[in-house]
Amino acid sequence: MLIRAGYNLHFQAEASVPMLALLHVRPERQKDLRTPEILDIDRNVQVQTHIDQFGNVCSRFTLPPGTTKLSADFVIEDSGKPDPVSPGARQVPIEELPHEVLQFLFSSRYCEVDKLADEAWEIAKQTEPGWERAQALVQAAHDRIEFDYMKASTEHTARSAFDQRFGVCRDFAHLAITLCRAANIPARYCTGYLGDIGIEPVDYPMDFSAWFEAYLGDRWYTFDARHNRPRIARIVMARGRDATDTALTTQFGPATLTEFHVHTDEVADIDLSRTPKETALPQLASPVCD
Repeated sequence: MLIRAGYNLHFQAEASVPMLALLHVRPERQKDLRTPEILDIDRNVQVQTHIDQFGNVCSRFTLPPGTTKLSADFVIEDSGKPDPVSPGARQVPIEELPHEVLQFLFSSRYCEVDKLADEAWEIAKQTEPGWERAQALVQAAHDRIEFDYMKASTEHTARSAFDQRFGVCRDFAHLAITLCRAANIPARYCTGYLGDIGIEPVDYPMDFSAWFEAYLGDRWYTFDARHNRPRIARIVMARGRDATDTALTTQFGPATLTEFHVHTDEVADIDLSRTPKETALPQLASPVCD
């Protein structure tokens, strides 16, 4: 299947502001691009790109004073297969975990493992180690939080989401990650595109989505505490310990986000023999939030 995805982000700054952006798809998905994925900035700025410590594509540039528009519009191919499910996946003992996986057991800014250890083990002791335990912890996060798009807050942590019982997709992910880590299951945060492909449309404006991956049976598996079911057409942009490591943009000075629009839609075949500027992309459907 083909997916047309992209964004329009507008920033207003009074003075020059350095910025980091994680707005590209992950390197392992770039082979699936069918049109170029270009970070288009409408101002004359120099962009430097590197791979960060988590393997994400990071762009560095400086916002000039005034309004700066960041945008992208590309087509990517996807298998259309749902997230893998492996009920027999074992929980890897800590002493057998690869060195690079250990960091995803520790507390981080939004995932305070020590503050939810009792709650996690109360759930864990009723389950067998492995997939069953991970899914029970995901279910607990799903049941605990009510989705409320209007109450999104960068100050919300896993503990506060647990206590206040509302949040957005990042809060579901942070809570599930924290519960898994507290039960000795490595878990890492993911952000990317997840449109309403293969499901009934929903009523919120489209946004980037957050989910997580748990390390079981010597590999990473996708879990989604908000939706709590396998989905299709995920496009990972960034992975890290929590939302701090995967922020779409990180600015080093005052700049205001004045416009935010994301699109992710399945499209029919396009003529890929044309150049990107010649390729006629189908008209976008009305955006929805995942």
